[in-house]
Amino acid sequence: MISIGNFFFKYRNWIFILFYAALFIPSWPLFSPDRFGVQYYWWPIISGAIITVLGQLFRGLTIGLAYIIRGGKAGKPYAEGLVTEGIFHHCRNPLYVGNIAMLLGVGIMANSLVYVVIVIPVFLFVYQAIVRAEEDFLLKKFGAGYDAYCKQVNRWIPDVRGLDDTFSGMRFNWRRWILKEHTTQYIWLGGMTLILLFKYPELTGYSADCRLIWLASVFGGLSALYVLIRVLKMTGKFRE
Repeated sequence: MISIGNFFFKYRNWIFILFYAALFIPSWPLFSPDRFGVQYYWWPIISGAIITVLGQLFRGLTIGLAYIIRGGKAGKPYAEGLVTEGIFHHCRNPLYVGNIAMLLGVGIMANSLVYVVIVIPVFLFVYQAIVRAEEDFLLKKFGAGYDAYCKQVNRWIPDVRGLDDTFSGMRFNWRRWILKEHTTQYIWLGGMTLILLFKYPELTGYSADCRLIWLASVFGGLSALYVLIRVLKMTGKFRE
């Protein structure tokens, strides 16, 4: 599992994009007009939106409270230090948990049975392998300290006990959240826009012109905001 995880870790960013693209694979519906009525589409849209927003919120809280400098060097796991505060005090892999909720939510929003039943379990396997590889690296680097941390904090299931103390004892760094998450936000919001406009023509009255107007407006606004943040970041005018 560790060797498999090291392989997936090397290509993890591309893998996430591929799983996002899989949302548009033809599929049987989770919610159909026969079972949920003419306005069946509100079921996947609302339930999917709630789950995916919760996932993004979990990621945002993690990054805004205690950012973990962990990534890759030469395609392998890397970490500067062992971070155990913030949301990491309640879950060892909160960013991955957020990603899973985000993808599950948009899968439900896309009303895709194939995505929820087949693609998500494959995604879970990939993440489990990546986490095992990261844990192997962290245990070798931090030894007993990381081993004690693993015994106190769950790998996947967040422990909500003490969340009040975590929030009251730390300051949310919204600038860091924007700087670290603007690309993820751009892809995430853009993907949801495509799902809503192309999976549910009912929302635009089955009008192709109306759909194109919404598509141009939303992506134009998102792209302009994304470019603005990138420019401010590169020029040093917007920093943590």
